[in-house]
Amino acid sequence: MITIESKVNDLYSFFETLKSEIGGTLVKSTTEIKLEINNQLATGTIRSIALEDGIAVLEFNINATEHIQINIESLLATHVNFMYCSKGKLSHTFNENTDTTVTNSIDAFQTSIVANIISGQNIILIEKNIETVATLISVNTEGSNNSEWSASLKDAFISDKTEDYLYVGSYNLKIAESIKQLQSIRQEGLVRQLLTKGIVNVILALEIEHHNSDIQNSDLDGTSLTLSELKTIGKLTEYINEFPDLDHKVENLSDKVGLSAAKLQEGFKFQHDLTVCEYIRSVRLTKSEDLIINTDLNISEIVYSVGFTSRSYFSKIFKERFDCTPSDYKKNKLAVSA
Repeated sequence: MITIESKVNDLYSFFETLKSEIGGTLVKSTTEIKLEINNQLATGTIRSIALEDGIAVLEFNINATEHIQINIESLLATHVNFMYCSKGKLSHTFNENTDTTVTNSIDAFQTSIVANIISGQNIILIEKNIETVATLISVNTEGSNNSEWSASLKDAFISDKTEDYLYVGSYNLKIAESIKQLQSIRQEGLVRQLLTKGIVNVILALEIEHHNSDIQNSDLDGTSLTLSELKTIGKLTEYINEFPDLDHKVENLSDKVGLSAAKLQEGFKFQHDLTVCEYIRSVRLTKSEDLIINTDLNISEIVYSVGFTSRSYFSKIFKERFDCTPSDYKKNKLAVSA
């Protein structure tokens, strides 16, 4: 087992220790540190991002041949930590080698919220020979400039607590989609910082929304789908996003992934709060907006390039979403950019 010691406010030292224990190449900028690894011990990346308002992000995309245990010294009653596992699994405990130690497993598509009230340490275990993709967002409620935001988090997860706070939630695929957006940012400089901050704020909002929903519906089952079936729904979502122009009939999609139409509908309602057809229509509208803004295609060309077969129907549903016709939308965007 590889054990890494870290302090909550000392990411540079943490990454230097990571490099000495695992190897790899460190890439640093003013707001990000990234360890790129490709050796016998592990392959993949570990990245940290420092943001305003006391927010820090730690991302793992790694497959190791040894267990990696990360011991993070944490200040009491100050930080709220949001952990999400996109792939593989994580284990978390508050303190090591005590009579009351409880290990909690966070599986793929699960989210967890942690606040240290009496324990000065968080221990995260990344298991060997399992590709693990996970994101930890830590919010310092004392160091944030956003007093309203930090006060709300502190009231929810720290204040009046006499024991360490731990919540492990039900499955949530919406968060996974936002994390993919975070990981796919290619811009640099100020644009990168602004995009990163915006997506991290969305992830935090989804985490809190999901937590509140779980608490309110603690006696209800979120879905009858298995984890494997949820992963299949996630892959199908990516397929539709990549190829919105194809003829995505429910029966065709059902045959493609080997799930019944009923399971497809349940999965899409669970992940997107939309039916399969509603989701396809939403993706096509989003793609059409992008084409209107960023290409010289005329409206008829756009209609058919995103999979619609009727211009009048496209114009109707486009106006329902954007409150104007596609032609007017294009004219307005051209006027703004002129």
